[in-house]
Amino acid sequence: MRLVWPVNAVETGAMHDTVVTQAEPVSESSPSAQMIQMTSGHVIAQALYVVAELGIADLLASGPCSSVELAQAAGAHAPSLYRVLRTLASLGVFVEQEDKTFALTPLGATLRSDIPGSVRAWALVNCGITWRAYGELLYSVRTGQPGFDRAFGMSVFDYTARHPDAMAMFSQMMIDSHRQEVAAVASAYSLADVKTVIDVGGGSGNLVAALLEANPSLKGTVFERPAVAETAVRWLHAAGLSHRCDVLEGDFFECIPAGGDVYVLSHVIHDWDEAHCLTLLRNCRGAIGTGGRLLIVETVLPWPNEQSPARLLDMIMLANSPNGQERTLEEYRDLLATADFQLARVVPTASSVSVLEAVPA
Repeated sequence: MRLVWPVNAVETGAMHDTVVTQAEPVSESSPSAQMIQMTSGHVIAQALYVVAELGIADLLASGPCSSVELAQAAGAHAPSLYRVLRTLASLGVFVEQEDKTFALTPLGATLRSDIPGSVRAWALVNCGITWRAYGELLYSVRTGQPGFDRAFGMSVFDYTARHPDAMAMFSQMMIDSHRQEVAAVASAYSLADVKTVIDVGGGSGNLVAALLEANPSLKGTVFERPAVAETAVRWLHAAGLSHRCDVLEGDFFECIPAGGDVYVLSHVIHDWDEAHCLTLLRNCRGAIGTGGRLLIVETVLPWPNEQSPARLLDMIMLANSPNGQERTLEEYRDLLATADFQLARVVPTASSVSVLEAVPA
């Protein structure tokens, strides 16, 4: 009996009179192999979720451990955990050593919870909290409705408002995943000539904090839902910026505080469909005074067929947000024009986002 394995070499031997001959290598770059790899991505995602949830990277931070030691510390079944670890070791997340202990690699270290650049919260949200939403992607494509709503019986915003632990994890994910981004935005777009900035839907306040730190004379305001505003208060206090930044509670679909020189919408527009976006943009238009500016911080979809983080983010929005989506530059231009804004310029940053500067038309 001839066995063909998708590897480069298989030992030759005999077992119960069945000869296992040297296998012919199967090209790992063949279209079939690539498609098998792509359609197996959910298995790897769940394996990564398991080690993120169990805190394996944190347990390995001080040095190699066996799967038995890790299982005892994490409350897991050692043989099963070993199988997950060895699979991820084959992908470079861990290194399995000769004594069957496991050590972290630079890739695996990103799942630590205590380092800059941590993606542990990202894994826990996208492979845990919102996991069921991706199983409803076909429903989203057929109906145009969020899979999250079908899976949980409520929107992602209602869910996080009712589940403080989920809200805390979402907030941590945004802080971690946008840590380098907010610095890139603050570096790319100067507010040295501006007195006040209002971050509408400003989340944890990490972007406005970066803007304040980059512009010492600037004062800021974070405008957020009550469920999120608390996080912003804590973040700004920890950053030592409470004296330069207010946190106001409200619904940006109803009204937006007036009096700012610059208004910021960071990762807000992509959460909503055109009707909601126009309501929000028109509220911003009504609040902006003469000479004011609106800054939209988002990923911009590139030309067709180009790879971009925006493509994956667009799928995440399709599954989870209330008709949210990523947009092309022309779509942003048209959206702004309908809300009586003119797109003045686009400022790229050293991250995946751009700053779209709009002025009253």
